[in-house]
Amino acid sequence: MPGRLCFIQPAMAEQTPRYKTYDSPAGGWGAAAATAKVLIEQSVVGKGSRALLSMNQPGGFKCPSCAFPDAACTKKLEFCENGAKALAHEATKFRVTRDFFAAHSVTELMEQSDYWLEMQGRLTEPMRYDAATDHYVSVSWDDAFALIGRHLRALESPDQAEFYTSGRTANETAFLYSIFVREFGTNNFPDCSNMCHEPTSRGLPHSIGVGKGTVILEDFDHAEAIFLIGHNAGTNAPRMMTPLVEARKRGIPIVAVNPMPERALIKFTEPQDIVQMATFGSSAITSEFVHIRIGGDLALLKGMMKVLFEREAAGETVLDHGFIAEHTSGFDALRADIEAQAWPDLVEAAGIDEAQIRRCAEIYIRSNATLICYGMGVTQHQRGSELVQQIANLLLLKGNFGKPGAGISPIRGHSNVQGDRTVGIDEKPSQAYLDRVRDVFGFEPPRAHGHHAVESVEAMLAGTAKVFIGLGGNFVRAVPDTERSYDAMRKLDLTVGIATKLNRGHLVHGRDALILPVVARSERIETAKGEQFVTIEDSMSNVTASRGVLDPASEHLLTETEIVCRIAMATLPESKVDWASYIDDYDLIRDKIAQVYPALYEGFAARIQAPMGFHLDIPPRRRVWATPNGKANFLVLPGLAVNAPVYDPAMLRLATVRSHDQFNTTIYSYNDRYRGVYNDRMILFMNADDIAARGLEAGAKVALETIGTDGVARRVDGLTIIDYPMSRGSVAGYYPELNPLMPLGFYDKTSGCPAAKSIPVRIVGAAD
Repeated sequence: MPGRLCFIQPAMAEQTPRYKTYDSPAGGWGAAAATAKVLIEQSVVGKGSRALLSMNQPGGFKCPSCAFPDAACTKKLEFCENGAKALAHEATKFRVTRDFFAAHSVTELMEQSDYWLEMQGRLTEPMRYDAATDHYVSVSWDDAFALIGRHLRALESPDQAEFYTSGRTANETAFLYSIFVREFGTNNFPDCSNMCHEPTSRGLPHSIGVGKGTVILEDFDHAEAIFLIGHNAGTNAPRMMTPLVEARKRGIPIVAVNPMPERALIKFTEPQDIVQMATFGSSAITSEFVHIRIGGDLALLKGMMKVLFEREAAGETVLDHGFIAEHTSGFDALRADIEAQAWPDLVEAAGIDEAQIRRCAEIYIRSNATLICYGMGVTQHQRGSELVQQIANLLLLKGNFGKPGAGISPIRGHSNVQGDRTVGIDEKPSQAYLDRVRDVFGFEPPRAHGHHAVESVEAMLAGTAKVFIGLGGNFVRAVPDTERSYDAMRKLDLTVGIATKLNRGHLVHGRDALILPVVARSERIETAKGEQFVTIEDSMSNVTASRGVLDPASEHLLTETEIVCRIAMATLPESKVDWASYIDDYDLIRDKIAQVYPALYEGFAARIQAPMGFHLDIPPRRRVWATPNGKANFLVLPGLAVNAPVYDPAMLRLATVRSHDQFNTTIYSYNDRYRGVYNDRMILFMNADDIAARGLEAGAKVALETIGTDGVARRVDGLTIIDYPMSRGSVAGYYPELNPLMPLGFYDKTSGCPAAKSIPVRIVGAAD
């Protein structure tokens, strides 16, 4: 019988936890105060404020936080509270030097919290782990690259190495990384997108021929209805609030679907609206809040489609029959599936009443141009890829593609996570792409599929992976099954962390380990050829230039591009690629991108000179479908479940979520003001009736255990119950603290995305 995997968070800030309902609007003076506070905390009031004036502006740098697109030069301040936090932490005056590592062993650092590690500041020089002393020690760049090259060349197979990428990585670096790894001989590209919107990348192409959204920012100006499903814009994409506010001012209905009511989607004050700020005004955002049960999205979508078919059967014309006949396939199979659904089953699965489903359908029917935006509340289920397809089905029924104000819009999290995939970070590359790589670079790339994130951890556990290189990110805190993932990383011969800040991934390492510090997004890139810039693709397929404005945090930093090139040079001494030339001249990289992707990037060098860059072609916007049958496809997902059933009367569905003072695994503070939590992250948000039914009270400390099938007991202790208006049977807590509860094998088999929004758990009582 396998032992129990138990995780307890390291010591937290020495402050008393407080829990208080937040009744004020989101944004507004609270956001302004939080922005000022973080600039002061990081001691960057002067340079941080100046840098904010350049963020997301033509000639400046792109926000290192979320991937939402920029407005077309209409605002002098094109940033949000969380973007300001990301910049302040990047521009911080605090430094992690060799003296810091001399004073702290890795064992000691492991006892510190993720927040404490983040607050130590910027990394300043390359470091190598010394097992004899349990400390990181200084190493020269040349020796670091030589060590990586020796380890990679010593592998029995290139497939024994895993090459991770964070969404922070710019297009130019990601492209070179993909070329290096393929010349090395593998397609092992675990990527941060594997853990969030991979169901979009793998599910949507079967529906509409492309694994991206079809919406551009201007579509918000023409939409007649907007549906927001499974995402919290006020925290995870705050700049999205501006077009939502403008839509509500025009009287456009906005339907929010979520198991948790999120403050920003109830009431919001735009910090850049002088009148609202001066009068303490606000805008109501949501016209219809759908308090869905976790996993109930499929029943809602099918219920709405059932209403459409009922109305058609009654003699009304609510579907776009011309569009369906000309552009789609599979309509009859979808109709048969939807008509077979019984209303009592739909209501039970959705967790809402039939009347509300019908209201949502009526909003959709009356709209001639509908946007549906969705986040990880949709994708992070065991059938997330197929759930995304059901959103496409609903849109196709009324022809909501290829016209202004209509389309599907995945709200991506990390800046350039979409761009990395576009330029080659893909463990399942197409054969046509590999042919172009061969023709442009003169080597034969590997054809077999590689590992996604979960498969890479499984390979480490099995001992078949030997080397891990992380191009940004905090892999070990992002993946599921925390303790098993820690064990996996520690089995490796070499781990390499390419990063700006110290994080847990540098402390959970292989027998050999390197920390390689890089120039940040907000910092200038100077080479022998002069100042360089990089490019970023946002979540709506706009490609824009990013030019840093700050001095690098240390003279010993290298750019990510140079690091990739020098790893390649150290590993592949007989390479067919002129890696050295790309270190100094980024235009050469863009020329190669254009050659490998002529349909998307033809004329890259000239097009990127436009102040707002350019938009990549998305064929469904032209009603062109790059599917095998040349049609958009209605796809059937039988039944109403998006996760495997669990037969346990005590079962609750757990969604792991981010706090407002958090970006991915980066913790800015222990506060989550919109949810009324202060100085605590070990929280269980829970419905009052569910609390009472278990004989518990708000404020009680409890433990959660996973209801699993693999024989491993997973438990997290010390969680404080918060009475929060969750839907019945649904609970929520913070990521990554609750990642230990998610089994490694609990994921969407189509995409490999962990099902972090629907973990089956039970409350087992207070911690000892």
